[in-house]
Amino acid sequence: MKTDKRRIGDIGENVACVFLEKHGFKILDRNYLRKWGELDIIAQKGNVVHFVEVKSVSHVTNIRAEENMHPGKLKRLHRAIQTYLMEKKIDLDWQLDLVAVKIDETTRTAKAEILENII
Repeated sequence: MKTDKRRIGDIGENVACVFLEKHGFKILDRNYLRKWGELDIIAQKGNVVHFVEVKSVSHVTNIRAEENMHPGKLKRLHRAIQTYLMEKKIDLDWQLDLVAVKIDETTRTAKAEILENII
């Protein structure tokens, strides 16, 4: 049984994929997991690989999704990114983006916003 937080997170990741595809990104991979970190979405647009962290919040909170990023999380993401690039033998420019998703379960709507190149 999924926790409410995990359920909101899954919805947010699905919304983020649709949002990215509508904006010209090609989804390469999802939920790349290593013991030192997880990459939510790996996408490509042009010759740039985008590692996309998805932060989702329910409309009932006053927290902005992007406020959930912190230095420890960024460090784990960077390590996971380096591992992914080496494993997949990718030699392209890359950047870390954040897609913030605000979900309103009562109206069954969501709003996504991308913050590019956050490091």
